[in-house]
Amino acid sequence: MTKGQAPERSRAAVKGQSQAGYWLYLIPGAVLLTAIIVVPLFWNVYLSFTRYRGIRPPVWIGLENWQELFRDSAFWASFQHSIVMVVAMVILPTGIGLILASLLFDLVGRRFNGKVAGLLRAVYYLPQILPIAIAAIVVGWILRPEDGALNDLLSAVGLESLQHNWLGSPDTALLSIGAVLVWIQIGYPVVVFMSALQRIDPQLYEAAELDGANWFQRFRAITLSGIRPEIFVVVLTCTVAALKVFGPVYTLTRGGPGDSTVVPSYYTYTEFFTAQRVGYGATIATALTVVVLLIAVFFVRAQFRLAEQEEA
Repeated sequence: MTKGQAPERSRAAVKGQSQAGYWLYLIPGAVLLTAIIVVPLFWNVYLSFTRYRGIRPPVWIGLENWQELFRDSAFWASFQHSIVMVVAMVILPTGIGLILASLLFDLVGRRFNGKVAGLLRAVYYLPQILPIAIAAIVVGWILRPEDGALNDLLSAVGLESLQHNWLGSPDTALLSIGAVLVWIQIGYPVVVFMSALQRIDPQLYEAAELDGANWFQRFRAITLSGIRPEIFVVVLTCTVAALKVFGPVYTLTRGGPGDSTVVPSYYTYTEFFTAQRVGYGATIATALTVVVLLIAVFFVRAQFRLAEQEEA
């Protein structure tokens, strides 16, 4: 062995020990991930093939729960209700958030100052940090049929004919929850998009303005193309949140009136804790997980495909 080989081996040994030390920091996170996510996930999948009421041991029944799920009209109705949630939590907030973020960054931030734009951004984001129970109390007060603020306002402006039991009527309950979710959700895309706009060169906007481009032309040519990755992220995360929404339905309507506001996550909850059909509730939860994973894979593949086309 030469003198040069010994130091090289010692350096390689030290490097290997340091890399092994890095993996030790991952152990606590891996343990928590396994205990909180992985084990409950596999246990839930197992329960979807059993008859289980939470007391006696589960009884294996094969695909009976899944066969019942595909015949369950209430389950499919809950997914139809999720379409309203997707509109309220994805389509409208993303579209409105894009416009608001662009206005705050391109107009307010440039013509006034960044502090004004930051203040407005915080105002839009405030509903996101408001506890859902507090938001439900406020919204319930606004939408009460007898002395709610909305009905009183309609009466004050001479529109008594439009007064309604907004949360107690099947034709408006789901739409009312959707309107609340738009209000809650809109701050999230505004914050993400405004942060993304920080990396766009301001000279692009100035050059476009000097060339005579109006705000909409700058928005279409510069803003949309510049923050496309963030748009994908917002749409994906909001879609997952819309499919899993539970708190607003539980606090405002408890799935009523009737089943007009039942969504998959709330249907899972009622099967688990009200009907005590844990096996069937696990089947609904597993089906919802599969749908969320498929949507996530679709969005990620679409983003990679679009990025490859731009590079080509």
